[in-house]
Amino acid sequence: MRILIVEPGKRPRAADIPHTLKAMQSVVGGLITAIYPGGDPVALVCDDEGLLKGYELNRQVSRDVIIAGTFFICGLAEDDFADLPDEYMEKYERLFRYPEVFVRTAAGVMAIPLRE
Repeated sequence: MRILIVEPGKRPRAADIPHTLKAMQSVVGGLITAIYPGGDPVALVCDDEGLLKGYELNRQVSRDVIIAGTFFICGLAEDDFADLPDEYMEKYERLFRYPEVFVRTAAGVMAIPLRE
């Protein structure tokens, strides 16, 4: 299965993994959960317990959602995960291109992209 892996502190990278639960769990480091961002036919798959396990904060994906630990983006088939189409590979690589640093403020946690 063709996916886009996003690790804390790193740029996203394309990868091919077996289309198995074990392989997906290996990428994220534990039990998986999926988030469906922005109406695109994609899933953001992460460790269901990343924050509880103390994983490093990775990316802010919406105003209220920060992902801890490694996650990946994949495509969606009718009832399963699938290869990430090239157009979405490019879109999400751009979206998550820059690693983020997280800072606590009086208003909460703020994500700051690390641009080169």
